[in-house]
Amino acid sequence: MAALTVSGTVRVPGDKSISHRALICAALADGTSHVRGVLESADVRSTASVLRALGVAVPTLGSTISVRGVGLRGLRAASVPLDCGNSGTTARLMAGVVAGHPFTARFTGDESLSRRPMRRVAKPLETMGATVELTSAERLPMTIRGGNLKPISWSSDRASAQVKSAIMFAGLVAGVGVSVSEPERSRDHTERMLRSLGADVRVDGLSVSLGAIRSLMALDVDVPADPSSAAFFAALAALADDGSIDLPGVCLNPTRTGFLRVLTRMGAAVRIVEETERYGEPVGTVRVSPADLKAVKVTADEVPSLIDELPLVACLAARADGETQITGASELRVKESDRIAAVVANLRLLGVEADELPDGMRVRGSARALKGRITTHGDHRIAMAFGVLGALPGNEIMVDDPDCCSVSFPDFWAQLAAATHPSRGR
Repeated sequence: MAALTVSGTVRVPGDKSISHRALICAALADGTSHVRGVLESADVRSTASVLRALGVAVPTLGSTISVRGVGLRGLRAASVPLDCGNSGTTARLMAGVVAGHPFTARFTGDESLSRRPMRRVAKPLETMGATVELTSAERLPMTIRGGNLKPISWSSDRASAQVKSAIMFAGLVAGVGVSVSEPERSRDHTERMLRSLGADVRVDGLSVSLGAIRSLMALDVDVPADPSSAAFFAALAALADDGSIDLPGVCLNPTRTGFLRVLTRMGAAVRIVEETERYGEPVGTVRVSPADLKAVKVTADEVPSLIDELPLVACLAARADGETQITGASELRVKESDRIAAVVANLRLLGVEADELPDGMRVRGSARALKGRITTHGDHRIAMAFGVLGALPGNEIMVDDPDCCSVSFPDFWAQLAAATHPSRGR
C-alpha cells in the first residue's frame, strides 16, 4: 500500500497580518522604514496600492523594501476609489487610518469582499466623529469623511483584531487616546508593533489602550513566517506516514498558535526549537512528525487564535479517529466565503460524514479514499486545506480554483509538491 513520507524544510511566506501593519506603520512614520520578508501576495498588494493612492511612495513588493513615511496626518485625498481587492484587513484597517484625516475616501472591493460586513468597523469610527456611509446591506462600497476625532472607550461584542486595529489607527492618526475591550483576546500584532515604535500601548487583560502621540518612529523589521500558512504543512506532516517537516522562522505569537495547540491535542508530535524574539514577536522553528490523529472539540474560547485554520482542522478531522466538533465559530460564515457551509458541503461531496452547526460543524473521521472536485468559492483557505487532503495517497481531490491561493500563499502548490514523497508501504 502506498504511504506518504515528508521531509525537509519548508519556508512559508511572511505573515500576512504583520505585513499589512508594517506597510501601514511605515507609511505613517517619520523617516524611512526598511521592511524585509513582506508577504508578496494579492491581499498585501491591495494595502500597498491603497497607500499609494493616498500619496505614499510604496515600492513594488520584494524581499527588502524601503518606505519613506509621510507622518501621522500626511496622507492626501485619493483621486480614485480605494480598491481593497479581496482584503478585509485592508478595508477595515485603512478605514481607521482615513477616519483621522480631513478628507473623503471611498472604499471598494471585489465581489467576495463586497459581501463582508462593514458596520462593525463603521460604528466605532462614527462614535469617534467620522462620517461613514455604507450600502443598505451595510457592506462596501464604503465612503468615509474623516477629520478631528474624539477619544473613545469601545467595548466590542466580538473578538476582532481588525476592528480593534481600526480604532487604534484612528486614534493614532487623530492624536487622541483610545481603548478597546473584547470578550476574548484577538490577535495583538498592532499593539506589539506600535509599542515597538514608541507608542504608549497598555494591555490589561482583555483591554488595550493607546495614548495620544505626536509621531511614530520608522521601522526596521523582518516579517516572520505566517503561522496560518505554516499550518498547512504542519497538518501535512501530521497526516503523513513517515518523516518530519521543519518550518523555520514562524511567528509564535500566542494569539496565533491555537492551531498548533489543537494539532497537539489531536496527537501530533509538535516541537518548537530555536525560539527567539524579534520586534516584539516570538519566533521559532516548528517541527512536526506524523501521528495517528484523534478527534477533538474546539470551543468558542479557542476560536480567535485559529479562526483562519478551522477549515484545515475540519479536513484533519476527516482523517482522525472519532467525531470532531467545532463550535463558537459563527464568524466563519462571513469570511471570504461561508466557510462552514463550504467546508461541510465539500467534505460530504468527498464522502466524509459532516454536518453544519449554526456556529460550527461536526466531522466524523474515516480511512476511506476521498474522491471528487471541490468548490473553493474563490477562498484560499479552503483551496489549501483540501489541497493537503488531496496530497495523501489514495485520495483524488481536484480543486476548482487553485490560483485563489495567491491571496496569501502564491507558491503553495509548488511547496506542497516539493514536501511530499509517496512511497511503498511502511
